[in-house]
Amino acid sequence: MRDFEFVTLTPQEFDAFSSKHPQSNFQQTSAMGRLRTMDGIEVEYLGVRESGTIVAAALFETHRSRFSTFSEVHDGPLCDWRDREVVECFMNALRRHAKAKGAAQLSITPEAPYRLRNSDGSLIEGEQGEPADYIVDTLKACGFEHEGFTVGYTAVPRWRYVKDLSGISDEKALLKSYDKRTQWSVKRASSMGVHVRELGVGELGVFADIERQTAERRGFEYRGEGYFRRFKEAFGGAAHFMVAEIHVAEYVADMEAKRDALQAKVEALQAKQAQHPTTRTERQLGEETRNLEAARKRLAEAAEYAGDGDVLPAAASLFVENPRETVYLFSGSVERYKPFYASALIQHWAMLHLCVERGVGRYNFYGISGVFDDPDDEGRGVLEFKQGFNGYVEELSGSFVLPVRPVVFKLKNAAHRILGR
Repeated sequence: MRDFEFVTLTPQEFDAFSSKHPQSNFQQTSAMGRLRTMDGIEVEYLGVRESGTIVAAALFETHRSRFSTFSEVHDGPLCDWRDREVVECFMNALRRHAKAKGAAQLSITPEAPYRLRNSDGSLIEGEQGEPADYIVDTLKACGFEHEGFTVGYTAVPRWRYVKDLSGISDEKALLKSYDKRTQWSVKRASSMGVHVRELGVGELGVFADIERQTAERRGFEYRGEGYFRRFKEAFGGAAHFMVAEIHVAEYVADMEAKRDALQAKVEALQAKQAQHPTTRTERQLGEETRNLEAARKRLAEAAEYAGDGDVLPAAASLFVENPRETVYLFSGSVERYKPFYASALIQHWAMLHLCVERGVGRYNFYGISGVFDDPDDEGRGVLEFKQGFNGYVEELSGSFVLPVRPVVFKLKNAAHRILGR
């Protein structure tokens, strides 16, 4: 008979287990525990030992308000979902613990993928594409209610876009792994005076301002500068707030050099055509003349950008390091500077420096809507941007809710329906 023990872990014990687990993620770390605590959430690190060895663990949250108490595990628990005995032992122990905390329900979102899909959302043939129904079946047997195989954005994404960087060892190979359009965008940004750097703690207002502008433009929730400062305090060096900036003088100098080179080419073609007119030279002259006019136009636009300042923040992103992966968590961009393709360059920078150079083979673009066949879907632009980096899709099993105090749980749900929230 197997010997299981339900235990409270220290943050150090929890991190040691989490960092080596196949489902390791930033949500299941003591850093996230610190952040949750700063936000007024009660946090515990709970686990199961078998013969003294930790075999399952979870960052367990208890949320309390004036009207309700509930428990939650984000992107966990961390366990072998095929080991039904361990899962059932842990789920039953978590249910009892949640009840002791006065929670009406316990919600979990397993990190283990339900099914892998191709970049376009189509099913992968073979074992990788087989659904992990055993996760759903085991949790239902433990009394959990499955909230369904939903699409759309959720607080903990059910659909994720991921890139496998295994076998990529340098920048040249990384760039080549993207589709042609994204390769062009990265190169274009680099040639237009865009540089990526990490923001210091005292500069987080720059990140927050770009995030606020993007939230207002796209209609999503803005977390606020205070949240980002708490995030950095909790995660320390594992959180990278990056900004892509346009160095205007560099951009202007580059455009002037291109204009001058095109001017010289046009003058040479004009002289050649005057001496010996041919259809080919005439065609080349027309093409290069149009290129020259475009360069002059961009140079005039550069003069307008110069009025905004010498160095212009164009895009910003938050990346979180984990032993298993780097996660692209938050981002924003300045609409006025969209032609500089700063968002593509900042992604390239993160994959190169936070994955390839660290020897980490997994880059997690995080949430997508899970809708692949509707060009008018709200997440279409995000999906197409991420698809340009040539990854694959993880469909997770979703959210599960266990009514810990069934009567209170039903009353709470009824109240939410009446209040319309």
